[in-house]
Amino acid sequence: MRRLVLSIVLAFAGLAAVQAAIKEGPVEYKAGDTMLKGYLVYDDAAKERRPGVLVVHEWWGHDQHARNSARKLAEAGYVALALDMYGGGKQADHPDSAGKFSGEVRKNLPLMKSHFEAGMQLLRKQPQVDGKRLAAIGYCFGGSVVLEMARAGEDLRGVASFHGGLATEHPAQPGGTKARVLVMNGAEDPFVPPEQIAAFKKEMESAKVNYKFLNYPGAKHSFTNPDADAHGAKFNLPLNYNAIADKESWLELKSFLKQIFK
Repeated sequence: MRRLVLSIVLAFAGLAAVQAAIKEGPVEYKAGDTMLKGYLVYDDAAKERRPGVLVVHEWWGHDQHARNSARKLAEAGYVALALDMYGGGKQADHPDSAGKFSGEVRKNLPLMKSHFEAGMQLLRKQPQVDGKRLAAIGYCFGGSVVLEMARAGEDLRGVASFHGGLATEHPAQPGGTKARVLVMNGAEDPFVPPEQIAAFKKEMESAKVNYKFLNYPGAKHSFTNPDADAHGAKFNLPLNYNAIADKESWLELKSFLKQIFK
């Protein structure tokens, strides 16, 4: 009898595991005539509409790091879309090309908004998504993108930047930012000097933005990406993965998302 009961329990457990699968895969969408290639992830076991989170990649382009983050967000109960900000799923294999690709977007705010909003509209239309509850997170280049989108007044509950640039040519204006802002920075990141941090804080406070800034001791640029050390060694760049800062910043993000989606 015990064996029979145990078999039934295991059978149901196996069925539940099959039913509670994370669904993920590439998606294509357009911004004007530009084809963009993203990656959508969600848990199909949840039947209710839930918040959506956009994930913006580092300057290397849409890559596995962004997809991994989207998967972790889906496991946490969100629908996540890893965006393509360059078009065609383009990726850089050298800092020179990464700088070129990211610079073309950074210096052209209408282009940045167009590519970002195309992804936002795609995510909002997903049947699993509550379109009124959206947020965006970004890494390095992607962190600067989500901050610019917050400054531009995009309809987001919140944005979170991981080791992203803070400088801008389009500073936030009082009443213009709808999103709450979370910035998680590496205290030893040479790409984000103290004067940039001071200017950012002054900007946020002058514009009366609801923001939080965290500095992780000992963390350098790209501290969330396990591939950072390899990239740093290959190209002689101050990039380093920091497991402690990675873990703590992700927990901070999860807390932030719970707060903004109440």
